[in-house]
Amino acid sequence: MSTSFIASELQRITDAGLYRRLRRVESDQDSTLTLDGREVINLSSNNYLGIANHPALAAAAKEAIDRYGCGSGASRLISGNMALHEELEAKLAEFKGTQAALVFNSGYQANTGILSTLVGDGDVIFSDALNHASIIDGCRLSRARTQVYRHCDLGQLEQQLKDAPSGARKLIVTETIFSMDGDEAPLVGVVDFAEKFNAMVMVDEAHATGVFGANGAGVVAKLGLGERVAIQMGTLGKALGGFGAYVAGSAALRDLLINRCRSFIFTTALPPAVMAMALAAIDLVKQEPERREALSANCGMLKNGLIQLGFELGQSESPILPLIVGDAGKCMKFSEQLLANGVFAQGIRPPTVPPGTSRVRITLMATHTAGQIERVLKVFEEVKAQA
Repeated sequence: MSTSFIASELQRITDAGLYRRLRRVESDQDSTLTLDGREVINLSSNNYLGIANHPALAAAAKEAIDRYGCGSGASRLISGNMALHEELEAKLAEFKGTQAALVFNSGYQANTGILSTLVGDGDVIFSDALNHASIIDGCRLSRARTQVYRHCDLGQLEQQLKDAPSGARKLIVTETIFSMDGDEAPLVGVVDFAEKFNAMVMVDEAHATGVFGANGAGVVAKLGLGERVAIQMGTLGKALGGFGAYVAGSAALRDLLINRCRSFIFTTALPPAVMAMALAAIDLVKQEPERREALSANCGMLKNGLIQLGFELGQSESPILPLIVGDAGKCMKFSEQLLANGVFAQGIRPPTVPPGTSRVRITLMATHTAGQIERVLKVFEEVKAQA
């Protein structure tokens, strides 16, 4: 079969201004990066607390390799279920205030697997319009009927719940902090409606884990909703600085996923070093609240400075600041001009965001210095003046 369509498809992507390429990072993941041979200020990382290169995580990973080796050798249900997996799951359950937890290989695998396990034909999912692609794909794989409600629109969600078939299993799924807009879901209202209409609630805390709540456990913990949210998913590779994902909830939920969740069952288990890093990261997050305080201060400094320069940043309540440009071509040009001046803030285009909402996605870290933020503001001011 001819593969000539590949070149044609690439040309269409290029003509639409949506062609992507990989950039090479040649340094550790910190507030500055060596990117394609140049040192730049890093405003494109989800390493919010700046611990991806922390000595405690590195030491834990090295110790785990020395004791357990490099790989897990098999899936969890064969011979890959190691002591570190269970130790991490117990610590995650304690961290999230739930009966149990289960580790997944990535946030994408967690969301697609959880959703397609919990609902199916004849059931209904209610999904926020700006939910992550992994949630969208999980809804599709589940074969349940998916009702998409306008972003954070509780009125429309209530109406959809009212209209749902009385015998259907119902599940509401939302991010707590939205990955591209940085705003927070109206979670109290979501939970209230779930209880009123006998629906389950699943939240994606990928961008909240480590950042929100007194101990960094996320938005659910911050709002005191732990006993009212049945399924809490999150990641180990953003603020926790490593790799992988988890779901936290009841012991019964964990058992069902072990027995039915295809993305858990049919994959090699995460390696020992990854488990050890996550264990060390959770301890660090609990012991050093000053990292969250520094992150919050940095966010306030940069956000206020950009607003004073006349930039629109939406309703962000997190380290994610979306500078909406609109047109994909103009967005990427703006991002490249920032990079030429030593600031790496990635442009984001469709299909990651809806058409007409391309934006420069700015993310802060606890380890950014005041001097770096001042430099960033100066660069944004200069690039804006050139536009």
